[in-house]
Amino acid sequence: MSATFNLDFYTGTDTYSDGSVEDELLEIVKRTDDYSEILASEDRWPILYHLSPIRQNIINWYPFKSDASCLEIGGGCGAITGALCEKLAKVKVVELSKRRASILYERHKKYDHLEVFVGNLNDIVFEEKFDYITLNGVLEYAGSFTKTNDPYADFLKQIKQYLKPDGKLIIAIENRYGMKYFAGAKEDHTAKAFDGITGYIGNDTVRTFGKKELEELLARSGYPMQSFYYPHPDYKMPMEIFSSDWLPSPTTLLSPAPNFDYERYELFNETEAYKGIIENGQFEFFANSFLVICGE
Repeated sequence: MSATFNLDFYTGTDTYSDGSVEDELLEIVKRTDDYSEILASEDRWPILYHLSPIRQNIINWYPFKSDASCLEIGGGCGAITGALCEKLAKVKVVELSKRRASILYERHKKYDHLEVFVGNLNDIVFEEKFDYITLNGVLEYAGSFTKTNDPYADFLKQIKQYLKPDGKLIIAIENRYGMKYFAGAKEDHTAKAFDGITGYIGNDTVRTFGKKELEELLARSGYPMQSFYYPHPDYKMPMEIFSSDWLPSPTTLLSPAPNFDYERYELFNETEAYKGIIENGQFEFFANSFLVICGE
């Protein structure tokens, strides 16, 4: 037995890609499931991003119900899919790109309780509801693939139909007011300095949110129950995860956010700046990323 690869909803076009490096990734995951030597000698961001086990830190601490089901929307190359498969009884993954979905499948095909769907979620109908739905670096793109006047809320409302009444939606996303952006890191999706801080002027296809914005978006989309966590240095490569009940103290040395994919400015020392931010009770506003567990 092995995982299922479902092409019933594939249109024949891949709309999102890291380019030819994905062919390398596919060959790597076909050849081996031990990436330690590759990662030790590799400095290209796509390789690190897709294969690093650090990626799983975003959810491998969470107390999932072991007999539960999960819908992973935007599975990419499977960075967290394996952790979900290890913890849950049934995992279904939707991925727009056939090439990325192929990498994910080859990487995790040993799990016979995994089904990988290639296609746009808007074109897929599930006849079941799930205990968990994950959006790991996905919500920010709703403006690109949901063509309505209110795409972010409408996307969240759409996926709610697949969530059990007591189910949990798990969202990982950058904070547009994250400290790293003030310190000179370029916006992760547009590669423009200060783009999120100034409101994504002229861009209606991708955006992230401040904490209050995200709270309000989730509430009006049908998710009033929200628990916020703060992955540091960000949700992509999280080494620590703070919560409202366990925030860093002024003596906590928070490392600067790395910037693997773009050159960046270093306008000030982020570690030192965080001390005053924390003393003034503003860490949650300036955290680089959010992890939100939400539901009805």
